[in-house]
Amino acid sequence: MRIVTGLTMFLHGWQKLTAAGFGGVGEMFAGMGVPLAGIAGPLTLVVELVGGALLLLGLGTRIVGAVYGLVMLGALVIVHLSAGFFVAEGGYELVLLLAGVTAALAIAGPGAWSLDALVAGRRAATSAAPVDAPERERVAV
Repeated sequence: MRIVTGLTMFLHGWQKLTAAGFGGVGEMFAGMGVPLAGIAGPLTLVVELVGGALLLLGLGTRIVGAVYGLVMLGALVIVHLSAGFFVAEGGYELVLLLAGVTAALAIAGPGAWSLDALVAGRRAATSAAPVDAPERERVAV
């Protein structure tokens, strides 16, 4: 789930960057009625591009999931809700799905095959009590 979502986010950001660039995304967001479009558009591009790459690596998964989930909820309310459910008509189908998946990532975390898990494993290994410590200290760790 993390890898597919990361790839989807990254490619959405890449599409915005290569098709419109930072300024063009701001203009596109303004055309959709997004408040502070000149800031929100480029910021969304960065969240998608960098956040997608981070999810692919499994780094900062809970934070990226929460941030992107909020971005998708904003997109749902500000842009897509009035168009109905189906994405073919500009509706909120995809952004609702992405909000749900990223919320699940924020809650569940990255999984074992991630840089987050590797970092957590190293932290746990360095904070463990030495093997020659008394039994009560080893159990407390």
